Amino acid sequence: MSGDELRSMVYERGSLRLLDQTRIPLETHYDDIKTSEDAWSAIRNMRVRGAPAIAVAAALGLAVEAVNAVSSPSSPFGVDSSSAAKRLSERLEYLDTSRPTAVNLHNAVRDLKAVVAEAAQAGGTASDVVGKYVAAAERMLQADGEDNAGISEHGSEHILRTCVKAGEKARIVTICNTGALACTRYGTALGVVRFVHKKDRLEQVFPLETRPLNQGGRLTAFECVADKIPATLIVDSAVGYLMQTRQIHACIVGADRVCMNGDFANKIGTYNVAIAAKYHGVPFYVASPVTTIDQGLADGSGIPVEERPTTEVTHNMQTKQRVVAEGETLKVWNPAFDVCPHKLVTGGIVTEVGVIEPRPDGTFDIKSFLAKHGKAK
Repeated sequence: MSGDELRSMVYERGSLRLLDQTRIPLETHYDDIKTSEDAWSAIRNMRVRGAPAIAVAAALGLAVEAVNAVSSPSSPFGVDSSSAAKRLSERLEYLDTSRPTAVNLHNAVRDLKAVVAEAAQAGGTASDVVGKYVAAAERMLQADGEDNAGISEHGSEHILRTCVKAGEKARIVTICNTGALACTRYGTALGVVRFVHKKDRLEQVFPLETRPLNQGGRLTAFECVADKIPATLIVDSAVGYLMQTRQIHACIVGADRVCMNGDFANKIGTYNVAIAAKYHGVPFYVASPVTTIDQGLADGSGIPVEERPTTEVTHNMQTKQRVVAEGETLKVWNPAFDVCPHKLVTGGIVTEVGVIEPRPDGTFDIKSFLAKHGKAK
């Protein structure tokens, strides 16, 4: 399977299949998603993951449920516009509970509820409201691919122009999985790496294994092999030594939520990478669509951080056998994310409409950037 063929989801109206990413690289299996409960479970159990993919999967999962149910005489969506709008809004609120940290899902729910409310005001039948909802969800799918291409182009151009000397090839560090499997196409941070490679300017990418569920070791490595991207996999705790002993041109990571001051949440271990990059003078970038920016959150102190089951640390992922000693005095803490302060983002925040560069004092004016590009809410 080539990188251009990698798909976290396969959709056509009335049908959605999500790639079960917990099985990669041992097997490639797509789950049929027929209801919002199916979508909620796939998101919650990280069979689909990555902030952009989570949002689109939730939207499309409900679209499939609504399309297939609305024509039934006993449809929970009812027969008129108000009953359909009520059901859709309730289901969206339910889907919003599946993962707490990624803001893309919350933003998608907010925007889709607005579509539903507007459709209900126009009157008509339940099918009319469902049709407008489905069209909006499908636009999100289309927009995500376009956004990823924009992020990948802006980020690769910026890194090659500002971090890599003419005639040299880039050595880049990344963490987690931020490629086609985390989105609908290309990816965010790994999309940038993918475009650097397509421009024949990549010497090596160094993905970290990444907790939880070894998403770098299993998923990023899988994508790199599929696209023949030169990659050297390292354990998370080796990143400081890597920067000490080899020249690294840039670090680029994804984000599940970016605050208005540039603080951001990403997979656990990102904070360690950012600190190591700062110490060693390696430019550090965040790559994410504008939908990942929480325009209602001033700084990282308000980001909810999800904690994962302790069995992900104490048990073997495949065999489910406990591999850690058990006792009354032993506790396990398994946060899925950490929050990085904006002053560690020394390279910039890469979006689909351009790169938000830090000001000389290390702060970001995200508000003005969004207003300039017509993205302010």
